[in-house]
Amino acid sequence: MSENDIIQEMLLNEDDDDQLTPKQRKILQAAVEMFAEKGYASTSTSEIAKHAGVAEGTIFRHYKTKKDLLYSIAVPMITKFAAPFFAQHFVRQVFNDQYSEYDELLRRLIHNRFEFAKENIPLLKIVLQEMAFQHEMQVKYKDIFTENVLPRFREVVDHFKEKGQIEDYPTETVIRLTITTIVGFLVTRFIIMPDYPWDDEQEIERTISFIMHGLEKA
Repeated sequence: MSENDIIQEMLLNEDDDDQLTPKQRKILQAAVEMFAEKGYASTSTSEIAKHAGVAEGTIFRHYKTKKDLLYSIAVPMITKFAAPFFAQHFVRQVFNDQYSEYDELLRRLIHNRFEFAKENIPLLKIVLQEMAFQHEMQVKYKDIFTENVLPRFREVVDHFKEKGQIEDYPTETVIRLTITTIVGFLVTRFIIMPDYPWDDEQEIERTISFIMHGLEKA
């Protein structure tokens, strides 16, 4: 599902008492695109208004400040829809199969997140740009991860530790090492060095090899 698909589905699923007007929808779309391109701090409301094809005063009739716009449109869009989409699809697509080797799980995990990141680069940029500064986003993503992803991840890691395939580190340490390596790969690939001539399949296999060598029993 692409960024535009996510936005459109989020708009269609607004609560009945919280419907957006056509102009608000234009503002939402423009805000997401502008925040992704320039970042929240570097984007002015006049630029958003021009991109949305509305008067700047229209924005302020709905949202008192630029930060109110961020929290009332962009952040809720991401936290209310994109994050649940991530967690639910992540668990269903990655963790519902049985794996005989931990590297099989890693391969599915990386391919799954690779495709999601590739299709949703603007949303990924907003999350990375604003997560450190927006407490609401931090809390929402923490809740979604701990409730939807972490319990199943623990089960899988404990399973492979019991099989002796990976080092008997604390389960949360294994999860941290796995996630930070994968996220680092995706951020480098799509945000930091998107134009580098990567061999994606080879980089995925190298990432798996790096994780496995770090976790394998001595």
